[in-house]
Amino acid sequence: MTEAHAREAVRGWAESVRTAQRVLAASSADQRRAALRAAADLVRGRADTVLAANAADRAAASGLSSALADRLALTPARLEAIAAGLETVAALPDPLGRVLKRWERPNGLCFERVAVPIGVIAIIYESRPNVTAEAAALCLMSGNGCILRGGSEAARSNAALIACIEAGLAAAGLPTAALLVPSQDRAIVGSLLGAAGLIDLVIPRGGKSLVARVEAEARVPVLSHLNGINHVYVHKAADADIAERVMLDAKLRRTAVCGAAETLLIDAARPDLARRLVAALIERGCEVRGDAAVAALDARVRPASEADWGAEYLDAIIAARIVGGIDEAVAHVARHGSGHTDAIVTGDAAAAERFLGSVDSAIVLWNASTQFADGGEFGFGAEVGIATGRLHARGPVGLEELTTYKTLVRGTGQVRG
Repeated sequence: MTEAHAREAVRGWAESVRTAQRVLAASSADQRRAALRAAADLVRGRADTVLAANAADRAAASGLSSALADRLALTPARLEAIAAGLETVAALPDPLGRVLKRWERPNGLCFERVAVPIGVIAIIYESRPNVTAEAAALCLMSGNGCILRGGSEAARSNAALIACIEAGLAAAGLPTAALLVPSQDRAIVGSLLGAAGLIDLVIPRGGKSLVARVEAEARVPVLSHLNGINHVYVHKAADADIAERVMLDAKLRRTAVCGAAETLLIDAARPDLARRLVAALIERGCEVRGDAAVAALDARVRPASEADWGAEYLDAIIAARIVGGIDEAVAHVARHGSGHTDAIVTGDAAAAERFLGSVDSAIVLWNASTQFADGGEFGFGAEVGIATGRLHARGPVGLEELTTYKTLVRGTGQVRG
């Protein structure tokens, strides 16, 4: 496809979605909820079709990392989670029309700041068919139109899922405000990124190279989802059982998710706990790459290189380091983290609050696994991604994060004169 053809295709899709989005934005919350519930029923009713499409995608895929292969795979349980997620989003409070602020001026003008949709959102993602349903659900419930550009490795799965969304919209009397890009031509991505005035926001959800390309080429505002270089800091006052339970879940529950812990920091005052945690990880099949102090605790530890402190493994590998206290732990996170998710394990409330206040990440936890970095766990039903920047949202991007606002001003004939 030539660049000119790609631009024309994107223009047509964006104009079509914009027209549908205006109808969606004016629809009732009950109508949008009905669309999502119908889509959930269809995901369940067409489970065999969706799983067959996914099996075909997996059979055709080659050269995928273990992390991407895991993200591509759908199972009956994962498909049920997708359907349940649609229903959860449908049950959430309507994000539109919320009065965010109200005030009155001395001249009698009454001001009201009200939540409204962003408009047309393009989501560019890799390998994860669940994103198709989650992103569409969140965009539609928040009154936004969406253009979804999934990876070629999940093309059949994505098409089967978007068909459920489209049919759900039709059943509720709503137009097709969620469009799956039908072409895998790379020129389409460039045209989406350059579609200023047609697309209001681009959200990339994928690996570092995808996000880097989007940020470099976009002429449309971008809400970035960067690497999850996440830390668990085990403070000297940590309960050993809690530390082990949290650490093992944070690293090994699912190694391929962006909320997985990639670095373990252990207080120098607790060599006993450091030895226990390292052994527990290794015995469960996790490779530990440690600094000299960690290596001295267990002969099975491999030496860490400087690159390990900034690595997102998405695998059963973890970097481990002994630190001298909270200040050193916070400094390590600031230097090597990605601003995604970091946790402290401690029984000292003052130390916990100090860590929570000092670490500048989108999500900071106390005595809880980093794998709670998930929109569903936040009560959002789903997420479009986890934003690691500062504007306009941070952390899981749910319904409220997909709105902006307008200001309504009511007067009685006032003029500035």
